[in-house]
Amino acid sequence: MTTKGFIFDLDGVIVDTAKYHYMAWKELANSLGIAFSEAQNEQLKGVSRVDSLKKILTWGQVTLSYQEFADWMTAKNDGYLSYIDQMDEREILPGVVDLLSSIRSKGHAIALGSASKNARLILEKVGLISFFDCIVDGTNLTKAKPDPEVFLTGSKGLGVPPNSCVVFEDAAAGIKAANAANMISIGIGKKEFLFEADIVLSGMDQVNESLLELLIQSVSKESFNQYQF
Repeated sequence: MTTKGFIFDLDGVIVDTAKYHYMAWKELANSLGIAFSEAQNEQLKGVSRVDSLKKILTWGQVTLSYQEFADWMTAKNDGYLSYIDQMDEREILPGVVDLLSSIRSKGHAIALGSASKNARLILEKVGLISFFDCIVDGTNLTKAKPDPEVFLTGSKGLGVPPNSCVVFEDAAAGIKAANAANMISIGIGKKEFLFEADIVLSGMDQVNESLLELLIQSVSKESFNQYQF
């Protein structure tokens, strides 16, 4: 049996922390006198903290000094950490534990591919870290999604070729990164944002055994896309 690699984004896929990023960014933007919407927040999903703040400043036409920029970066992270400090297993999204358990029982490899620098902390908080053979996060990346570095690094860490990997993502930038890496891309969320994914599901609980088996049996992205969903 060929080992498949399953690579998961964190925020909005494994755990429900996307709302905390939105709340922290909104607080920051409003403090700078910048209006910040949920639609704009969608554009920050999968994007590094530095690039996210740059986008917000561009939208608000606000210029900061180097020190001010650094201070606001710290303030955003402090705000976010205050939210995730209260996290426990209740934050795990429906279907995640069953899927991770099923992949593990079938002998396949699991990686995390996230821009978050708090990924390990969050996985420990919710009790999932033991499922992951490889963790790629914001502490060991040089390029943000949509660059495929995060997923290619995860593929290498698992010892599985990129075309034998499946990515679960809730961000358009992450779907672009998965596609650029020639991996099967599973969008978790709304088709209007994730239309470039090979398949879009409303949640992780939609990954049933038949779909998982199809993902395992598909020898490439192209073979998976021969099926109609």
